[in-house]
Formats: sequence, structure tokens, C-alpha cells
Amino acid sequence: MDFFNKKVLVCGIARSGVASALLLKRLGAAVTAQDLKERGKLEPFAAELESQSITLLTGTNPDAVVQDFDMLVISPGIPYDLPFLEKARGLGIPVWGEIELAYSVCAAPVIAITGTNGKTTTTSLTGEIMAAVRPGSVTVGNIGTAFTEKAMDVPADAVAVAEISSFQMETAHNFRPRVACVLNITPDHLNRHKTLECYVEMKERVFRNQCEEDFLVLNYDDERCRGMAARARSRIVYFSSKTEPSEGVFLRGENIWVRMLTYDEKLLSIRELRTPFAHIIEDMMAAAAMAICAGAGLEAIREVLRRFTGVEHRVEYVATVDGVDYYNDSKATNVDAAVKALEAIDRPVVLIGGGLDKACSFGDWIQLFPGKVKFLAVLGETAAQIMDECEAHGFHAYEKVNGLQDAVALCRAKAAPGDCVLLSPACASWDMFESYEQRGELFKDYVRNML
Repeated sequence: MDFFNKKVLVCGIARSGVASALLLKRLGAAVTAQDLKERGKLEPFAAELESQSITLLTGTNPDAVVQDFDMLVISPGIPYDLPFLEKARGLGIPVWGEIELAYSVCAAPVIAITGTNGKTTTTSLTGEIMAAVRPGSVTVGNIGTAFTEKAMDVPADAVAVAEISSFQMETAHNFRPRVACVLNITPDHLNRHKTLECYVEMKERVFRNQCEEDFLVLNYDDERCRGMAARARSRIVYFSSKTEPSEGVFLRGENIWVRMLTYDEKLLSIRELRTPFAHIIEDMMAAAAMAICAGAGLEAIREVLRRFTGVEHRVEYVATVDGVDYYNDSKATNVDAAVKALEAIDRPVVLIGGGLDKACSFGDWIQLFPGKVKFLAVLGETAAQIMDECEAHGFHAYEKVNGLQDAVALCRAKAAPGDCVLLSPACASWDMFESYEQRGELFKDYVRNML
């Protein structure tokens, strides 16, 4: 699409919205950036946009001005069914998201990773592998760097590795990654998508436009993921820790094995890994499968996997205080992620949980507590629901706290040498924090202040 002189309204003045507005300006569009917040609450973003002669529309809803624009680009946090977007679509005005915009101007092939859990770890690993074999490759998307920030600058012979959320797929139209991956599917974001079926459909959009020459990597052990193969036109490659698929990457005893394309050989032993947690091994297998699909050799993959120590906020070791290890798993923003964290730890856990209500049940998480969780400090919007479900499962060792600092102090009092204190909320952070990153950083600060 030619954006020159097009009047574009970018909705949402935050990281992805700013990157989209700056990209559109670079492409010659006449850009207006809008946000419901007042200008004073949008710094330093507002000043950055104005320095590039981008018009600001702040503190107001865009309903009355939608018809004045040729196109809308919305941030992932904006629900697709809002009235002003319905109005725009009714007028025939295209509504895009940041991923669609970035893809439209990116000369490099895209590796797109989605799923409920493990996206950041898998994206980080895949990005590191591809950067080693294709200089100039970038890691972008929901992982921290907006795709639109890098899209025009990725060399055509490199790769853009993108973490993709279900929110971002709502506004994907022509997006077609060369390699796509769906890691797993468990109920999440039902407050936004309403039904599990709608949530799954958003995830499937990552491969909707793929053709026979493209690759789709799926989790064979996840029934919903495995079923996606029937609805895909791309070449299917699996990863599995429970079986040996005909084409894919899988566990054979203590070895990660590759049987795909021209390979049928051991990749490495899990004893060589620095992070031998089961859920991390799954992410590694997925990353290896995608990298092979994109042309990476096995030795480059081995080198990255051997030195990988995990990602921030995902079962991240923080410190040992009075013989108790503290782990930050703030990125566990849903039940399945919190389940995986508990399953990965083989000693008594003093747990911190709770946060934003995403209309999910906590039963699968709480049923793991007996014999594993010594005590739960619960906080946030979901506190009452979690406590009710604890009672229903016969778990009574919990206490509600007013904030994260109180939770850390209480857990310190409840923990004994040899235990671990784990922040693994099973909930999003937005009821009390700006992001799961802020929640995790505060947790680490509170722990380190005890040293």
C-alpha cells in the first residue's frame, strides 16, 4: 500500500502506537495520534510525536473524527468491537493493527510465534539463533520491541522473529509469515475474546494466509494445536515431549532429537542445558524446529540452547535470603503458565498469586497446591475468587494481602530454609501495575532489599 499523503489516525499513544505513527510519518502519511488520556499523562511519548510534526488528539474519543481519515491503525490493547471502529468499517475505512502495518513494509521473511504460554522464551531463543545465522535479523512484537520500530530496516536476507498475541491477530488481514508456530492453547483473555472458540480462532489467524511452501510448527502434545493441522495449507512440523512425530523435534529419552527435512539425528542432551525445566525444553524444541525451517544449521542451534539461561520474569532466580530461594515468574499471567512453574519446582513453595480477572478458572492451578504449596499470599482483583476456589479444593493455607510488598514480607515469615518463594500470579497485572514487567521488577526490588 502507498501511504504517501494518506490521512491516518493512530489510536493508542504507547510503545506500539508511537512506533506505528513514526513509521507512517516516515512513509509520507499525514498522521494524527489519538489517546483517551490527557496529554500530560502521555509523556514522553507525546513530546516525541510532536517533535516529528505528528498531530495529537488527546483526552477524547475519536468517534466524531473517524470519517476524516483514510485509514486507522490501532494498538493491541484497543478492543476490535468498539463503536468507533464499527463506524470506520461501516464507512469502508481500513482498520489495521501494528503487526499488519509492519508486515506490509518489511522486506524480510517473518517467523511468527503465538500460543498461550512460552511465547517470550521461544521467541527469544528463535531470535538469537536466527541472528547468529542471518546477520541483521531482529526479534520484535509482543516481546518488547514494536515490529513497526524495525520493519523497514530489516535486510531482505535476514529474518524478523515476532512474538504475536491474540489481540494483534484481531487486526491481521494479509499477514503471512514464512514460518508460524502455535505453542499451546489454554483458556486465556476470555474477558476480551468472550469464548474459547473465538480465542482459538484468533490464534489460528497466524497461519491463515500461509501456502504450501510455508511452514507451521505445532505442539503435538496439545490436542487443540494438533487439530489445527487439518485447517492449515502449510507444511506441518511438530514438536513433542511425549511422542515421536514423523516430522519434527522431540524428546527421545534424555535427548532432543531432530527428524525433519534432511535431518534424523540427536540435537543435544538435556543434561547439557542450563535450564532443564520441562516447559523450557518444550520451548527449545519449538525454537529449534522453526530455526531449521528457516535454514539454520544444527550446530548454531546447539550453541544457543547450551548457553541459554532463561528470560526475565519467567521462573527467574532473584536471590537467596536466609536459605530461601526467591523466583520471579511475573510473566505467568494465566493459569497454565502458573501450573508449569509449579510443576518445574521440586521443593516446598511459598507462593504469591492473584491479579487482574480474565474470566478464567483457577482450579487446575490450585489442585496442585496440596503437598507442594506451603502457603499462598493472594492479592489483587481475583483474591476472593482464588480464596473461594482454594476452599473448594480443601486448601486453607492462604491469606489475603493488600499489596506486593506485604506479600513478600509475609512469605518471608512463612518460608523455611530449603523452601522457595515464588511470584507466579496466574493473572495479568493491570489491576495494580502498569505491566507484568513492572510487577516483576518491584518483586525483585523487595527481595533484594532483604539482603
